[in-house]
Amino acid sequence: MVKFLKTRHMTRVLLLRWRRSLSLFLVLGLVFSLPGDLSAGKKSPLANASSDQKKGSVYYPGKAENWERRQPEEVGMDPVLLEKAIEFAKVNGWTGPKDLSAAITRSFGNEPFSSITGPTKERGATNGMIISKGYIVAEWGDTKRVDMTFSVTKSYLSTTAGLALDHGLIKDVHEPVKTYVKDGKFDSEHNAKITWHHLLNQSSDWSGTLWDRPDWSDRPPRDVKWDDLRERELKEPGTAYKYNDVRVNLLAYSLLQVWRKPLPMVLREKIMDPIKASLTWRWHGYNNSWVLLDGVKMQSVSGGGHWGGGMFISTRDHARFGLLFLRRGDWGGKKLLSEKWIDMLKVPSPANPSYGYMWWLNTEKRLPNVPESVYFASGFGGNYIVVLDEYDLVVVVRWCGDLDGVVQRVLASAKKGAS
Repeated sequence: MVKFLKTRHMTRVLLLRWRRSLSLFLVLGLVFSLPGDLSAGKKSPLANASSDQKKGSVYYPGKAENWERRQPEEVGMDPVLLEKAIEFAKVNGWTGPKDLSAAITRSFGNEPFSSITGPTKERGATNGMIISKGYIVAEWGDTKRVDMTFSVTKSYLSTTAGLALDHGLIKDVHEPVKTYVKDGKFDSEHNAKITWHHLLNQSSDWSGTLWDRPDWSDRPPRDVKWDDLRERELKEPGTAYKYNDVRVNLLAYSLLQVWRKPLPMVLREKIMDPIKASLTWRWHGYNNSWVLLDGVKMQSVSGGGHWGGGMFISTRDHARFGLLFLRRGDWGGKKLLSEKWIDMLKVPSPANPSYGYMWWLNTEKRLPNVPESVYFASGFGGNYIVVLDEYDLVVVVRWCGDLDGVVQRVLASAKKGAS
């Protein structure tokens, strides 16, 4: 019995020693496997870095203020010429009223049904950002201020169409919209021919009334009687371009029918949250653009601020959105938009070669001193997001009076710095 107890005691002692040796081995292994700073009790500089930075690949900004800056020289730009571009933007701001409801009335008040039915606000001063290789190289004015952005909204709207295509909710852009929207808006012989492609490049000539506004009431020719416009001969879909916010709003309404949830929610979930945009942006419709869908009351948003509404957003969030397109739909290794869609939106419309899927193209040199490959979102009052693939640049300007002059000077600084 005594011999048995001694044997059991020795076994316990050996087991305890083995456990202590194993613990010491694991601790030493952990310490020597960590970076030097961590083994000394310091935090590794990689701890907060994005996975892309760790891999040494393309840079993407982090949340909020976590957006790295670079001096112009570090990205191959000439600092003197870049400063001249910024000064040119500051001096050549849009001269319209600060009160944007007054600006809208002044510009569109001669139209029938011109009352403002969506929200507006006073605008800020000229401001902007220049992004090179994903980094901030220039920033001026209050770029965090949330402002109306008018028809830049259309480029966000077309993005929700691209998402619907990417996610299989729309099978083909050349399908008739009547296949998806069955409430009478596409039942007439003419409207039944209209496809998503026609709505996206503004060549549908859809005929009807939406949110109490007939299609012909948007920007009607001043030398034509309104009664004649009501009875006009309709153009075959795809053959004639007409910039028309009633029909743009019809696209938003049709996409709402497809997604079955508010488009701002779609945009936030699929795009704005993944690119780490702020929570300050809003996308508005009109006070009479509410619908009941699947038993839930939802607002159909507008594609611009012609009658108020549209996107209210900061320059910084615009810059993130532009960077997503510069990166061909990729953000930190995750595909938010397909490259197929990025290519599709830049195809010139047969009815207007300067227009794609709600992005403006420079194929016909709308910006005379800028390369043809440039494409941009454009809104009333001088609001722009410009994507320059060849130069790895995004230029965002707000309340700008001369976009061509600004971009020309930015490119001069890029070319000079690279020489």
